Amino acid sequence: MPISSMDETLAHQTSETFDRVATSDRNFYDRFYFNLHQKSGDMFIVLGIGQYPNLGTTDAFALLVRDGKQHVLRASRELGIDRSDTRVGPFAVEVVEPLQSLRFYCDDNEHDINFDVTFRGHGPAVEEPRTFMRKGARVTMDTSRYTQIGRWEGSINFKGETVVVKPDEWVGIRDHSWGIRPVGEAEPLGIRINEYVDTYGFFHIFVPMQFEDFQLKVFIEENADGSLIVEECIKVDSHAKGGAIHQLGKPSHSIQYVSGSRELASGELQFDDENGAPLTVRFEALNCACLAAGTGYVATPEWTHGAYQGRFKLEAVEFAVSNAAQRGALGPLYEHIGRFKLSTGEIGYGMFENLSVGHHFKYGFDSFEAVAP
Repeated sequence: MPISSMDETLAHQTSETFDRVATSDRNFYDRFYFNLHQKSGDMFIVLGIGQYPNLGTTDAFALLVRDGKQHVLRASRELGIDRSDTRVGPFAVEVVEPLQSLRFYCDDNEHDINFDVTFRGHGPAVEEPRTFMRKGARVTMDTSRYTQIGRWEGSINFKGETVVVKPDEWVGIRDHSWGIRPVGEAEPLGIRINEYVDTYGFFHIFVPMQFEDFQLKVFIEENADGSLIVEECIKVDSHAKGGAIHQLGKPSHSIQYVSGSRELASGELQFDDENGAPLTVRFEALNCACLAAGTGYVATPEWTHGAYQGRFKLEAVEFAVSNAAQRGALGPLYEHIGRFKLSTGEIGYGMFENLSVGHHFKYGFDSFEAVAP
């Protein structure tokens, strides 16, 4: 149990040193996620950095969607003992002000993609309901997460072009999650294969929306029959308005999918506001990131969160995403950014993330292969 700089803090949670976590489950992780985009939707960027103490690895990525191409720069290294060292090759994250401002940067590298951007919360960070799932005797998901809406500033250098990031034009969200979820090299399913036949399904939407002086967020995960795994529907006032958190009514969702796929074409959410009045939110997509392609969020032989890539690896990959057929081949985790319109007239911007795997009877997905007509 070697000591590190974090062992100098008064923050220990177990009798171990900080390089050891409380569980020996290989799937323990700790990760930052960020996205930023222009209100016009012309450029959409997703950033992430994670540590996997029981796998001994850390990795990071930057995904940039523009002009029908998805560019991914990614890096991985051995974690070592110092959990406070967030550098992964050219990538690093810095907590400027806890729960309010973070800086994510990527230094110059041979792939001609680098940036230095700072997130500042427009409202408070909000803890989500804990997510817990069990498959047979095995805990497959046990995670905590908090999220925050904000504005961005800084600069992005992409293939010789410099883009200035201004807070009145660039909005986005960040989250920090940790716990147990599938990471690293794939494990044999064994008897768990029986859980993925007949009627298995997992449906997920995560919809943070940013308006002038408040945010709305709907987070729903369901089984194939629509029974709930987790649900959240909140309104969060901006810092300028006091930062209050309001619990809203039970949300319902209506999604129109792109024909021949499980990619969202448009979406509508309905729930009661903090005063009990019905509210409808309609979403218009402006751009789409296929988060499963190249980032590690969905396991592939080439790259998976936490998988061992050697002492260090840095590489860039590119995908065509200009049409639904190209994006469909890169599914199933879609992050659309765009414009939200409330039935009360307000216009906001944000993301509609959608994942539907296996069966989901509400939308006619009666097999793993089923797609929208």
